[in-house]
Amino acid sequence: MANLKTNIGKLEIKNPVMTASGTFGFGTEYEDFIDISRLGGILVKGITGAERQGNPYPRMAETPSGMLNAVGLQNKGIDYFVEHIYPEISKFDTEIIVNVNGGTIEEYIDVASKVEKLNKIKAIELNISCPNVKQGGMVFGTHCPSAVAVTQAVRNAYSKTLMVKLSPNVTNIVDFALAVEEAGADSISLINTLLGMAIDAKTRKPLLSTITGGLSGPAVKPVALRMVWQVAKSVKIPVIGMGGIMNATDAIEFFLAGASAIQVGTANFINPAVTIEILEGINEYLDNNGFSCLSEIVGALDI
Repeated sequence: MANLKTNIGKLEIKNPVMTASGTFGFGTEYEDFIDISRLGGILVKGITGAERQGNPYPRMAETPSGMLNAVGLQNKGIDYFVEHIYPEISKFDTEIIVNVNGGTIEEYIDVASKVEKLNKIKAIELNISCPNVKQGGMVFGTHCPSAVAVTQAVRNAYSKTLMVKLSPNVTNIVDFALAVEEAGADSISLINTLLGMAIDAKTRKPLLSTITGGLSGPAVKPVALRMVWQVAKSVKIPVIGMGGIMNATDAIEFFLAGASAIQVGTANFINPAVTIEILEGINEYLDNNGFSCLSEIVGALDI
């Protein structure tokens, strides 16, 4: 068995396989399929300050080699999470990371501050792909000054490991990565979904109630790999890669591009045991190729 331990800033995780927020619920939904404690970590579904109902249906649509979603961060809010969800998921022997969201900087701070008090949770993932309601709906993650402002504000309010999740819907991903690193991020995760849409030719209507939504799945993998490679070369903090990872080979490609860990998302909907299969496949790859630890292949792309 190779040494699969890896680091996300100050946080050491036992292996690099984590689940992507919004695709794995709170983990309890998958208990019948896998041993959750075998994973390096689970990213729970996005949490906001107050309860959100999400977007109207339909809000998911299948596309060639992927899927679109516009769920809209449906959740019961941070207080409900603290009182009802956290006690239930604390039993898992794996790192639990909360995906923090907000429509204002103040909301981000509120959620992060309440999560910090939870002893079991040692890290948050700051989802900056949210519309800033104080700036007319401009997405924090597509406006560099806004990305810096929210990262700095949460960094000042939150002392544990801070992961910032970047949006791919920008001109130069490296600019944003360097900016949030300077603003205090301990690590960077990417990519979030690409903006897309789908149309029903028979009804001449969009397939999503919101018209556009986030594209994920195998279709986005080449874009995700490119962005992870670019960012990993540019920053000094760990990079967590995601985007179309369906099997162990996909995961290996992200490590070679420079990712220290990965998140599996859309694949969970197709095969609820895929994360364990990927974990076992990574170990098999390392053993078969004579590597004693994961770090030997991180950023080892031969160019």
